[in-house]
Amino acid sequence: MFMKNSILRLSVLFIISVFFLHSFAVNNWNVPADKKAKNSTIKFDASSAKQGEDIFTKNCVSCHGNPGKNNNLKSLNPIPPDLSTGDPQSLTDGELFYIITTGRSIMPSFQSILSEEDRWKVISYIRSFNKNYVQVISKSESSKSKLVKINTNFDSKTNQIKVDVKANDKGGVVLLKNSQIQLFANRYFGKLQIDKTKQTDENGTATFDFPKDLPGDKTGNVQIVVQVNDDTYGEIESVAKLKIGIPTDKPALNQERAIWNVMAKAPYWILFLYSFGILAFIGVLLYLIYNLYKLRKATTV
Repeated sequence: MFMKNSILRLSVLFIISVFFLHSFAVNNWNVPADKKAKNSTIKFDASSAKQGEDIFTKNCVSCHGNPGKNNNLKSLNPIPPDLSTGDPQSLTDGELFYIITTGRSIMPSFQSILSEEDRWKVISYIRSFNKNYVQVISKSESSKSKLVKINTNFDSKTNQIKVDVKANDKGGVVLLKNSQIQLFANRYFGKLQIDKTKQTDENGTATFDFPKDLPGDKTGNVQIVVQVNDDTYGEIESVAKLKIGIPTDKPALNQERAIWNVMAKAPYWILFLYSFGILAFIGVLLYLIYNLYKLRKATTV
């Protein structure tokens, strides 16, 4: 009897724990107050919603499903919510932006995948399903990003990249403190993140360790992309070409015959199979036409 009661209690405790963990994972994002109050600098209209729909379809629909269609991926835990109604629509624009930007658990961070403007366009699409939604547009950051200047320098002794961020504001030069910075190297098939995400210090500076074995072009040049996210000045991106990689005198991947290349540079065996397939299809089609002709001729005799 004691054993049965113990099992029953443990089962109930387990169910309650799973329920609360699920609720915590879904609802409790603990968005900072300043992030919660953040608003978009772009106007949400039919155009931004349409662009947001395209972005949403490419990046979000596989888990969240189409808004209002109840086809979200229910095999995940927690289940990604349908974003057209319920809790998602009760969140502020800033909360939605924070969730999309930072991610958590099975929800990925889109900070390095989507630009700030694209993230707002996704929210514009989500809000298009809420007839009672009234947008509050932020004007404080609309042009401040243009004031920011990013300097990128490489120290060959320490093999580190130093990034300095400052803004030439009305009151003078402002050093961007506690700004989030990500560093990438452009590769053939995307951007490779260098080191981890850093925050600028009191001098508006962040330092990144650069790998010693990263290939560059023939002369060792590597295209470095710096992404800065600041609460006051918004999101800024800078691109610099630095001679810091290993000189690599190899033909570009898009110059050789490969399965990912265009038809003119496809491998010969693919061209052969493609041509053979076309000829075989035409041959079968002609054979069928010939037999139909013979059948028709035989029935008219």
